[in-house]
Amino acid sequence: MPLSRTADLTRALHETNSRLRFSLDCLLPASASDAALPRPATPEQMAELLSELRNAGQWLRTMPAEKTPGLEQELCEYRKNVERLRDLLPSIHRALLSERARLEHERVRVRSAREWVDRSRQTL
Repeated sequence: MPLSRTADLTRALHETNSRLRFSLDCLLPASASDAALPRPATPEQMAELLSELRNAGQWLRTMPAEKTPGLEQELCEYRKNVERLRDLLPSIHRALLSERARLEHERVRVRSAREWVDRSRQTL
């Protein structure tokens, strides 16, 4: 693989690592007391993470046999980011289940209020 291709791959992985790190940091709790659950991931955040992983997968399929030290460093950083994401996924899942339960509770509350309003209109 020509040096420019290796340099392009190194640069692309560096940019991917920066975006992955930022996205993962956004999912972390604001304080240590909130450490049990990360913030619920938005659909946009999950789409960004998936997009970064897909792009990195495409670049990694073009990996040269011999790697420069810079490329090795970015690969190591990418592995750490993927492992960090893997470790966060169960917490993200729990946070999303908790959010779903909260929304379901709110939906039931709104439905009950609507039924109460409908019944009270019938008595007028």
